[in-house]
Amino acid sequence: MAELVEVAATSEEEFLAEASDAVAVITSWGFRISSSVVAGLNECIVIGVGSVGVDMVDVEAATEAGIVVTNVPDVFIEEVADHTMALVLAGARRMREMDSMVRRGDWFRGRPLLNEVPRLWGQTLGLVSFGNVARAVARRAMPFGMRVIAHDPYVSELKMTGEGVEPVSFDELLERSDYLSMHAPLNAETRHMLSGREFAAMKESAVVINAGRGPTIDEAALIAALESGGIAAAALDVLEQEPPATDNPLLGMDNVILTPHVASATTRMRPVTRRRVGREVSLALRGRWPMSCVNPTVLPRVALERWQPVPMERGPNR
Repeated sequence: MAELVEVAATSEEEFLAEASDAVAVITSWGFRISSSVVAGLNECIVIGVGSVGVDMVDVEAATEAGIVVTNVPDVFIEEVADHTMALVLAGARRMREMDSMVRRGDWFRGRPLLNEVPRLWGQTLGLVSFGNVARAVARRAMPFGMRVIAHDPYVSELKMTGEGVEPVSFDELLERSDYLSMHAPLNAETRHMLSGREFAAMKESAVVINAGRGPTIDEAALIAALESGGIAAAALDVLEQEPPATDNPLLGMDNVILTPHVASATTRMRPVTRRRVGREVSLALRGRWPMSCVNPTVLPRVALERWQPVPMERGPNR
C-alpha cells in the first residue's frame, strides 16, 4: 500500500524537500516537473500526468533518468470534442458579434453580417493532427454536412480514410480549410505550428479553432492576421499565456470567441481522471508497463514487465 503525500510547494526546492525520495509523482497543472526537479527525484519510477498533454513535465529529462511518464489520453475525449464543435458552431454563426450587437442595441446589424457567411453545410473542416479528439470532432462535424480533411504525419492514411476523412499535406490543409481546428500536442515540433506563413496561406474567410494547446499557435501572428483581415475569426479555449494579460488584443476583438481552458471540464472529468492516473501509477509500482506511456523508449531500460501490446493507432502522446 503506497502512502500518498500532498506537496503544496511554490518552488523546486520546497517540492524536492518533500518528494526527493518519492517512488512516484502525480501531477497535472500548476507546478512544472523540470529537468532539475527530475534530477532530484532519487527513487522515482513513474510520473503520472492527469491530462492528455504532458508539457508540464520535462519528458526528455525523465527518459534520460529512466523514469516512465504516463498520461490519460482517452478519459475526456468526448468532452473536448463537444467543446471544439461548440467553438466551430459559435465561430460559424459569429456568436460573439451577435451577442455584442444585441447588448449594444444594434438589433438589425446581425443579419447583414451573416448574409456574408456561407452556411456550414458543404464547408471544409481541417484538422491539424488526427489523434483521439480530432477523430471525435470529425464524427461530430460530418452530420452537419462538413467535409473533413486532416494532416498528421504520424497517423496512417488508412486510419483517416476509415473515418471518412481525407488525408492531405499541411499546405493543402491550410489552403482548403474553411475552419481549421488545432489538435497537435505541444512539443518542439509543434510550438508555433501556426504562424505568419501559415495564416497567409489560409482563406481570408477562414476561422481558426483551438481547444488543444495554446502555444501551438503563434498568438502575435494570429492577432496580426485577425487585425489585417488575413483570416475572418478565431474561437479559442487555450492561449499562449493563461490567464491572458488584461491588454491582450484578443480580449477586445468581436471576431474572437474565448473560453477559459475548460473544454474538458464536466462533472465526470476530475474523478475519472484521478482514478485513471492512479491506475497508471499503480501498474508501474506493481512492476508492469502502464497503459499509456508517453516516453516508450524508456521501457526497455526499466524493470517493468510488458503485459500488453503497444497501441499504434494514434500518433505521439507528446
